[in-house]
Amino acid sequence: MGSPSLSPFPLILTFILHLPLCIVSQDFDEAYARQTLEAAKWDKEWLVSVRRRIHEYPELGFQEHNTSALLRSELDKLGIPYNYPVAKTGIVAQIGSGETPVVAIRADMDALPLQLSDWEYKSKIDGKMHGCGHDAHTTMLLGAAKLLHQRKDRLEGTVRLLFQPAEEGGAGAAHMIKEGALGNAEAIFALHVDFTTPTGSISSKAGPLLAAVCFFKVKIHGKGGHAASPHTSVDPLVAASFTILALQQLTSREVDPLDSQVLSVTYVNGGMAFSVIPPYVEFGGTLRSLSTEGLQWLQRRVKEASLHRCQASADFLDEDFPAYPATINDEKLHEHVASVGQLMLGPGSVRESPKIMAGDDFAFYQQVIPGAIFNIGIRNEEIGSVYSPHSGHFFLDEDVLPVGAALHTLIAEMYLNNSRRSSSSSTTL
Repeated sequence: MGSPSLSPFPLILTFILHLPLCIVSQDFDEAYARQTLEAAKWDKEWLVSVRRRIHEYPELGFQEHNTSALLRSELDKLGIPYNYPVAKTGIVAQIGSGETPVVAIRADMDALPLQLSDWEYKSKIDGKMHGCGHDAHTTMLLGAAKLLHQRKDRLEGTVRLLFQPAEEGGAGAAHMIKEGALGNAEAIFALHVDFTTPTGSISSKAGPLLAAVCFFKVKIHGKGGHAASPHTSVDPLVAASFTILALQQLTSREVDPLDSQVLSVTYVNGGMAFSVIPPYVEFGGTLRSLSTEGLQWLQRRVKEASLHRCQASADFLDEDFPAYPATINDEKLHEHVASVGQLMLGPGSVRESPKIMAGDDFAFYQQVIPGAIFNIGIRNEEIGSVYSPHSGHFFLDEDVLPVGAALHTLIAEMYLNNSRRSSSSSTTL
């Protein structure tokens, strides 16, 4: 056999994969969508390499310095311009004409404070892990950046790529917005990996998809004393017990059964001695609602809870963990995602997602411009990609990487094309 470097096959295949970028018409059909996916698969080795480098060195919210540096290095190699820093460690890259219409795509970069996974490329940082797939989100958007840059002369407008810090509780999206990351974008898209949906499929729905979320902490002050003389004390443990039970009735007796709301008390800290009534008790948890107004109502009612002769303060931890609005997908943008998914992935590949009481700060973008976020499947029982995010056992099917990159690319490209055509039709009429 001759030397591989002399074989013409790689050059021919490269030419075939990139041929559609030059000769395809402005009409996006199934063939073009599949060619986009094949082009992304051609880059899979690079995508896997990037994802594993990010996975091995996870960083928490607003600390994504090495992740950001890696992304900037790759963007520099690709010749893609960007602004940095945005929201401390964030990046905003831009591809296209620089003119309207403008569409944005967002990926989150931060990791979680957990670590259990046993894998060749597992986290090398104790106590930190990409247990929610943000390393994959980031990699897929970088892959889309490469594909879009190859098509930059064909884009009917501008794509803004938002590499965002601090989704996990830090409201990084709100900081990105304050620093102008959206620019003139008229719509925004994002995805999230989903362990319940098979690799090669997506799911979403119009309207409410994810919950408005906040955390709370209540501190009840009484009067401590000896357990043998409870009458000389004001027992905060009893007050806390009654209060926790009363809070459970908010969702069962004061909320419309058709409205989805959650109030979960997840910890109680009181005294440590058998014979001492403590001077105070602290408990806390999370509030969730599929509407932002519902969350605000829950917050108000928590403050009004009965305290049984004690004094109490409720803290919603807004400084460290700002409340997230509900994630509500724009109907037309949801239909656009579904259309692209069907075109690229084939019949039966687009599913309706159930509503979920988890939250995502993508909702902040949706308060400014229309937006849609969708789930991209990673379930693959053969390799163990079956565990929920926020688990130390979370494992990701890396076959999803080119799929996500291709979907991002075609969602943006087709959106710009449709927006330009719609604008032209309106002008003509």
